[in-house]
Amino acid sequence: MHAVEILGLTKDYLHGFWRKRPSRALDGLTLTIEPGEVFGLLGPNGAGKTTTLKLLLGLIYPTAGTARILGHPLHDVQVRHQIGFLPEAPYFYDYLTGWEFLDYCASLFGFSRGERRRRVGELVEKVGLRGAENIALRKYSRGMLQRLGLAQALVNDPEVLFLDEPVLGLDPVGRREFRDLILEFRDRGKTVLFSTHILPDVEMLCDRVGILNQGHLHGLGTLSTILALKVEATELMMGQVSPALLEELRARGNSVRITGDEVSVQVPEQDVDAILNLVRQHGGRLLALTPIRRSLEDYFFEQFGTERQLDLAERE
Repeated sequence: MHAVEILGLTKDYLHGFWRKRPSRALDGLTLTIEPGEVFGLLGPNGAGKTTTLKLLLGLIYPTAGTARILGHPLHDVQVRHQIGFLPEAPYFYDYLTGWEFLDYCASLFGFSRGERRRRVGELVEKVGLRGAENIALRKYSRGMLQRLGLAQALVNDPEVLFLDEPVLGLDPVGRREFRDLILEFRDRGKTVLFSTHILPDVEMLCDRVGILNQGHLHGLGTLSTILALKVEATELMMGQVSPALLEELRARGNSVRITGDEVSVQVPEQDVDAILNLVRQHGGRLLALTPIRRSLEDYFFEQFGTERQLDLAERE
């Protein structure tokens, strides 16, 4: 049984005064996600990521297509007890404390008072809100609210976790803790589907990814499959580089970087043998040779031709 199964899922939104002008947000999406898998749904803003999550959660109805979660149809009440969801912009009752909010969420799943106390205590510790659980939510920072949102998504210990842009508002420490939490969740055999446009987190977390743009699926598979592990160039680090060798390297139009007594140069893959011969001829010493492979960031530039809608700079 698949954790998530999507077949031809399509969604049109109607616009205009008479709501007769359709625009397609999702176009025939088909994919499956297996139990115990962390799956990343990637794409620029407006690609259809949030629409996909809302369809899977039964918050909106599809124009066409079907989907199943843990073998259940989308609107089967039984599946509600087995999923968790963190929306991109969650709403909180700001007059409640963090503890009261999580206690309320746990009560919606029928937890007894003792079970709620135990579960909320565990979650407060797990998401790093210990010491802030009795503070009113109106005094929480954006990062604290994001941690609280993640805690409520976990309150029922779901089998499948849906997260929409889950690391927005988190500092580097919070992002690292989030990654550790997701990996722990996966190690317990749980399934995670999250949408994001922050690429470094995807490269660290995901077993597989789906690339969405303008409602269409442009790529699906492991990162190594999508990126094809193609070697784009090779970096050579050298020592004992004579002025003549340095001049030869620059004359070939290579990018040369000098650090102390070491010289690094990046060359196209087809030129590596020629440069190695050149180094030997001039008595240089090869210290390291490192293949430079295409990154997920490079893939996005090739596919979509822009970085404006992708958060490529958020790195620790």
